[in-house]
Amino acid sequence: MPKVLISDALSDAAVQIFRDRGVEVDFQPDLGKDAARLAEVVGGYDGLAIRSATKVTAAIIEKAARLRVIGRAGIGVDNVDIPAASARGIVVMNTPFGNSITTAEHAIAMMFASARQIPAADASTRAGKWEKSKFMGTELTGKTLGVVGCGNIGGVVATRGVGLRMKVVAYDPYLSADRAKTLGVEKIETVEELLTRADVVTLHLPKTAQTANLLNAERIALMKPTARLINCARGGLVDEQALADALTEGRLAGAAFDVFSEEPAKDNPLFHAPNVVCTPHLGAATAEAQENVALQVAEQMADYLMNGAIQNALNAPSITAEEAPLLKPWVAVCEALGAFAGQVTENAIKEIEIDYVGAPGQLNLKPLTATVTAAMLKPLLGEGAVNMVSAPLVAKERGVAISETRRDAQGAFGSYVRLTVVTEKQTRSVAATVFSDGKPRFIQIKGIDLEAEPQPFMLYTTNEDTPGYIGALGAKLGALGVNIATFALGRASKGGEAIALMGVDEEVPAAALAEIVALPQVRQAKALRF
Repeated sequence: MPKVLISDALSDAAVQIFRDRGVEVDFQPDLGKDAARLAEVVGGYDGLAIRSATKVTAAIIEKAARLRVIGRAGIGVDNVDIPAASARGIVVMNTPFGNSITTAEHAIAMMFASARQIPAADASTRAGKWEKSKFMGTELTGKTLGVVGCGNIGGVVATRGVGLRMKVVAYDPYLSADRAKTLGVEKIETVEELLTRADVVTLHLPKTAQTANLLNAERIALMKPTARLINCARGGLVDEQALADALTEGRLAGAAFDVFSEEPAKDNPLFHAPNVVCTPHLGAATAEAQENVALQVAEQMADYLMNGAIQNALNAPSITAEEAPLLKPWVAVCEALGAFAGQVTENAIKEIEIDYVGAPGQLNLKPLTATVTAAMLKPLLGEGAVNMVSAPLVAKERGVAISETRRDAQGAFGSYVRLTVVTEKQTRSVAATVFSDGKPRFIQIKGIDLEAEPQPFMLYTTNEDTPGYIGALGAKLGALGVNIATFALGRASKGGEAIALMGVDEEVPAAALAEIVALPQVRQAKALRF
């Protein structure tokens, strides 16, 4: 039974979801605040469910020997070291949809609060003043709303803006023309153009190396003096000192911030600037949203631990519960293909091409391709250096191009996967399929047909097709004490290149391999492990 640690406050209903799905739960809602204690105990769990209080650092992950999944109840994962988790093969999930409405509504509320100076007017009225003329506001109807980042939350804000009869423009490199049309917004090609046109700018982006200080002093200077800036996304997207200066100098009408570069924000340049509305990161702070994300993270983690389904992962391809059993036999095929190619390839890999023919071509290819890539890179980089989660990133870092092709059923087997590896010196391919017993079979190597089931230990040779080779090889293996369990042969043509793939009882030692290579007909010999 998998075991999950909940180190932040989740609802009783979320805890019960884990139990109902067959997952053992250890609910310690205050543990996340004690990093030292968390590091001591985290190694005993398969899953870690958190909110924002728990900081899952590289040091914590180093201690998490059996951890398979980290689930964040919420959108932001600034408190999780995703690269460290990926390197260990730990799936990191969040719940991007559970608080979309709540956060979008808060952004709209902040927009109104700024436009009508509601917090300042409230404080003035409570102080016994009646300063109607001082708090002259501005209408939003007919104004231009600029949405920077038009994903889940930004999309909701955009539709709310349309409902308020605002002209909505959006900047998002990933926003398609069809999606923009559906939302009723105009897509803007650059953030600079959006800033010059918008009366209200609202940010809905993650904080990354590319988006940190996205609105710096130069870009803030592009905004209209009558414009207002809303940030209910992530702290650090805006140069807060530059914004405070613009407000103080009257170069901007107002701002409303729910998030700050350092939180909890005890002091901040914006606190001392005029016409600013500040709230303490309340975007997701509704009872409905907190319950929704807690339930969602419990469901997602339980589905992964019990069924292999992956939803809303930030470092792994998504796999539905329905897809998982269909993928399983083809994952085994992809593992075998990648392991074979990785062990026989001797030169730097430039490109891998994967053809999914027939049945596997109808499946979700991302987990299959990740499996092939990881299995191929392991022999080259070391067992602990790469896994299914980190493989795409590791391949990219090493300049390995990866391509996928779906093809209709063809050939004698109908459905199979072919892996082609392009190196600096040659191009080679290997293909495998699933037999009726559910196990993988190699069906072609280097364009030569054969049939071989992967074995824990195997010997692969390429040789000249000459009489007496099989007898010579068998005699040599017998003399070396290597027992053959299975034997598959194939050749390109009579007298041409031939291959042999043998299952053996034990790994062929290096000294024995050297004697096999010394046989006059042998061109190459490799000891393989699967």
